[in-house]
Amino acid sequence: MEEVNKDTSEVIFDHLHAAAYQGTPLGRTILGPEENVKSITRDNLVDYIQKNYHPSRMVLAAAGAVNHDQIVSLAEKHFSSLPVSKSSESVIERPKTNFTGSQLLVRDDTMDAAHIAIAVEGVSWSHPDYFTFMVLQTLVGSWDRTIGGGKNLSSRLCEIVAVEKLAHSLTSFNTCYSNTGLFGAYVVTESENIDDLCFEVMNEWVRIGRNATETEVERAKTKLKASMLMQLDGSTAVAEDIGRQLLTHGRRLSPAEIFLRIDSITAKDVMRVARQYCEDVDPVVAAVGPLETFPDYNAIRGWTYWNRL
Repeated sequence: MEEVNKDTSEVIFDHLHAAAYQGTPLGRTILGPEENVKSITRDNLVDYIQKNYHPSRMVLAAAGAVNHDQIVSLAEKHFSSLPVSKSSESVIERPKTNFTGSQLLVRDDTMDAAHIAIAVEGVSWSHPDYFTFMVLQTLVGSWDRTIGGGKNLSSRLCEIVAVEKLAHSLTSFNTCYSNTGLFGAYVVTESENIDDLCFEVMNEWVRIGRNATETEVERAKTKLKASMLMQLDGSTAVAEDIGRQLLTHGRRLSPAEIFLRIDSITAKDVMRVARQYCEDVDPVVAAVGPLETFPDYNAIRGWTYWNRL
């Protein structure tokens, strides 16, 4: 827990979830408060495992030079003794998750840079617009000062950030859960650039909802497909992908099927999603660092409008 708290990005995303999902389980940190950790007993751990670790909630995935019969034999040998749960026990109760547009700031003038996360409510991993959000995330882009492309970037926002020297880094994210999600940007910047940087991020989201071109969307789709293939480079990554998809979708979506879904997305789809989720909405904001120049929440909220004649 102490090591995690030394990572500012981890702290920021804890704050972001606490602000976005107030009063719900998603608003709590994964590790929990210190007093909980100190009070955990052996009985707590045993009870948790007995309630949650059932065969009906497990996936055994394999990739590479796999002998199916051998995998089945090993599974029977090592996992057949696990107790079979009742159907009612294997169902996870998921309370309704309410998103709250809000702001959580922690000012610390001893820090060299401000760490800021701005997000809007996104979609779940099973939502029809999931892959459209992935294209949107790629279209917005990510950048840092060590990137090989320098100022010559395909992302309009990243080019502005690089040319105007507005940030140390900018990372777009699309975090999905079972019934909600967070789409946003995480930035690290100097205090004097906070206002301009926040405006450029919000303005780009709204701009895409109105003026995304087929060319930039096609470029983002190609980049997204390449990124997905790179993430499946190795049998370990493929096995993890199989397990993750079986738990979230109930089946594995092959790269070919995913590419077909991505290819079917048009600029109109990206514009529709950007307008629906990023325009005229209440964003959630979390920031840590020297925040003397941080803009008022109402100003950030106002930047979600598209005031054009």
